[in-house]
Amino acid sequence: MKNLRLKAARAAKDMSQQALADAVNVSRQTVSAIEKGDYNPTIKLCIAICKALDKTLDELFWEVD
Repeated sequence: MKNLRLKAARAAKDMSQQALADAVNVSRQTVSAIEKGDYNPTIKLCIAICKALDKTLDELFWEVD
């Protein structure tokens, strides 16, 4: 499942995939894979992404039915 909320939050902060990747110490490809729904990040990585984007886990990662 694509994570469009992550992509939107990153864009709202005017961050590139590379800038977010650098902020959370992963590769740009990892950020891309998370956004495309091809990679399920660890809770530790989810928290780091949330902190970097000033969002909560619910805002970025909770699936809404």
